[in-house]
Amino acid sequence: MADITMPQLGETVTEGTITRWLKQIGDAVAEDEMLFEVSTDKVDSEVPSPTGGYLSEILVPEGETVDVGTRLAVISATQSGDGDGSAAAGEPAGAAQAADGGDAAQPEPAVDQVAAQLPAIDQEAAAEAKPASDPEPEPVLDPEAATDVQAPSPAPAEAGGPPVPAAATAPAVPDSADGGSGAALLSPVVRRLISEHGLDPATIHGSGVGGRITRSDVLKLTDSGDGTSAPAPVRPVPSAASRPAAAEPAAPAAGAPAVVATPGPAVPKAGAGDRDEVIPFSRIRRVTAEHMVRSQGISAHTLVSVEVDYAGVDRVRASRQERFRAEEGTSLTYLPFVARAVVDAIGEFPHLNSSVGNDELIVHRYVDLGIAVDLAFEGLLVPVVRNAETKRLRAIAREIASLAGKARTKRLSPDDLTGGTFTITNAGPFGTFITYPVINQPQTAILSTDGVKKRPVVVTLPDGTDAIAIHPTGILALAFDHRAFDGAYAAAFVARVKQILETRDWDVEV
Repeated sequence: MADITMPQLGETVTEGTITRWLKQIGDAVAEDEMLFEVSTDKVDSEVPSPTGGYLSEILVPEGETVDVGTRLAVISATQSGDGDGSAAAGEPAGAAQAADGGDAAQPEPAVDQVAAQLPAIDQEAAAEAKPASDPEPEPVLDPEAATDVQAPSPAPAEAGGPPVPAAATAPAVPDSADGGSGAALLSPVVRRLISEHGLDPATIHGSGVGGRITRSDVLKLTDSGDGTSAPAPVRPVPSAASRPAAAEPAAPAAGAPAVVATPGPAVPKAGAGDRDEVIPFSRIRRVTAEHMVRSQGISAHTLVSVEVDYAGVDRVRASRQERFRAEEGTSLTYLPFVARAVVDAIGEFPHLNSSVGNDELIVHRYVDLGIAVDLAFEGLLVPVVRNAETKRLRAIAREIASLAGKARTKRLSPDDLTGGTFTITNAGPFGTFITYPVINQPQTAILSTDGVKKRPVVVTLPDGTDAIAIHPTGILALAFDHRAFDGAYAAAFVARVKQILETRDWDVEV
């Protein structure tokens, strides 16, 4: 008998949704035969069975979202499926697990190990992987993400400091709530969310297995405005004058003011009216939003831009377009030219291809070039061109087209989406003038390529005089992390990209 668990489809993926079971209970399953489809915020994949046998149990139904490592199904050597651990006849899938402790009975990776592998965006998701039996720690701000929406937890009172007022203590949330159909176990994250928003678990309808309240249930309630949010606890902090000089308690100095931590401003929530349409955020939309907000709080975003004359590039595109399409099966756009110029310029300005560490800059000596791909306005993915510094223009163009096609048909693998060192986002096809992109953490820069249009430009004639000509031009806008380097370095980089695009003999590249 073998357990089938939720695989980790990427280094930052902590949960997945079962979209379809390809086998039913009692079906024979061969080793490496596709068993189910899973959807994550990064990729949709078919997952093969690690062993052969018969599918005796399905513990997680279609549409359910569970953490990495969760037991999904059981494959037995015999078709009866009567081995140890099988659910009783007529018992709902996963009900036996809920009765024995829910998440606490599931083999899950250690939280510290998971969190160590995740960037700041996934720290909250990693917390959901904790066993339910662990004590729930006080919520704290991520030291690297100033935009974490959790209020900082008050520190324990120092010796001799004033006691914490009873009213400042968050209400206790029971481990289970009676939802009308029996006790529904609450995960640590769900208990924390319920406590933070001052909700009554008995009033929340659970959509999980056995009526269990999930994180999505709580967020749906709070986002709708139906739930009431309790204010963040306020704890008086003793002033320096009121702190004891020794172990013996000392009375506060006369007239010493107490410093009180005040809660931040409440985030306004819009309420839907009768004429409004409510569209729940998808997973990719939620993760993108969280990542963008965190990035703004982590990096000191600064913008620098240049205007590029694409006349030389355009001549090559016009003369080679038909042949290139016939040979490569795709159009020769401006993007591969920009990507090739960026890779070469990074060789001269390597700090653009870096990440910020602990009071240090980590400079990558290879270029894994991320290319942002729009998914029919439903979200963005950033597949990576590996070792782009070793590829010429035609190879880069071929790989960009391949990755974009795989992204739009949901055929990207987890490896296609991890490890980028520099990102290009291309809003140019929509005719944009200038775009201020948000840095893709933990990188230190991202370049936007905007619309290329014919405009009047000043050119120098062979005799040295100036004239007005009509050339295709467009803006390159670089958002960079000012912690990593200064504006002069970033400006010199984009100036070099511009020079390469305008002066290189692109015929030899195509």
